[in-house]
Amino acid sequence: MNRPVRRIAAVAVFVVSVATTSFAAQPTVRAENPAAAALLRLGALAGEWKGSVEWTGARTGRYAMDATYSTTGNGSAVVETLTQEGVAMMTTVYHADGADLRMTHYCGTKNQPRLKASRIDLANGAIDFAFVDATNLTSPDAPHVSGLEVRFGDADHLTITFRFEGRGKPAFERISLQRSPPKA
Repeated sequence: MNRPVRRIAAVAVFVVSVATTSFAAQPTVRAENPAAAALLRLGALAGEWKGSVEWTGARTGRYAMDATYSTTGNGSAVVETLTQEGVAMMTTVYHADGADLRMTHYCGTKNQPRLKASRIDLANGAIDFAFVDATNLTSPDAPHVSGLEVRFGDADHLTITFRFEGRGKPAFERISLQRSPPKA
């Protein structure tokens, strides 16, 4: 083999090995456990949603609330932004932590509860989260999210119910959402 052909062959081998290594190094979310499968299901919510809120328990009321879902971190997290009249009110970030599914809720009460999935039953469209701890909680009985239920309907319907605790009185914020049609 002559020298120019060897150089071209060496460059080709180098390019193929770099390309293969680059693609292999790309992190991906795989459904290797229930938490990963749940994160993929949450990621499939990506887009705009319209809905309404109904409060029960210590607080009552109804009003419109919309949501936007997106993925970040190369698919390693799902961001849920809840909006009222176009203003972001609360954000939740869902992510896997090994075999666990966790979430941090950036609440309108200006604290950040962290929850861990206590039940993942995708066959029945359910994920339940239980309170782990919170940052910026002014006292143990200050109002905060202490639980969350996610209920998947079909691909275009979703219900999320936040359980709030505060001063010993529970309240439930049930948000019913329907996927918005794609913008033209």
